[in-house]
Amino acid sequence: MEPLIGNTTDQAPANPAATDDMLATQPIGYWSGLTHTTVTRHLRDAMARIDVTQPQYWVLNRVNGGPAAPSREEVVAQLTHLADGPHEIARVVDQLLHREWLRIDDGQRLHLTDAGEAARARLRELAAEVRAEVHKGISDKEYVAALQVLRKMVANIEGDGTPGKSF
Repeated sequence: MEPLIGNTTDQAPANPAATDDMLATQPIGYWSGLTHTTVTRHLRDAMARIDVTQPQYWVLNRVNGGPAAPSREEVVAQLTHLADGPHEIARVVDQLLHREWLRIDDGQRLHLTDAGEAARARLRELAAEVRAEVHKGISDKEYVAALQVLRKMVANIEGDGTPGKSF
């Protein structure tokens, strides 16, 4: 008989008050979902206080982030998987054009205006502030370990489960 590799721990129902010695029995779906919801809500609330949305920040970063100016269609295609619906990113592009944070050139390519770059820079600062708040008391080593565990869980489900598999 081969020895068991890893732990086989029975799963308990999700319990927000679980003590540290009970965490190994907690469902990852509950905790990863709670983390996603809480962090996203907190970031979006912070952005709302300066009248910006997270999807607007995504679009500003994407328009700024490539070697060549993207088209509207490229931005929509690249960001829609992050959005709350299939039409959200196209609407955000329209909002940012209306705000004059984006402009379209003669080749139908999107560019940041000076106001758009200023907004992107401010949002980057805000995102860094929120990240620092979320990461308070968590070392880089602990953070990397947590992400490695989550990445391994994804590989176990989507990949062949080989240790060290990279994405």
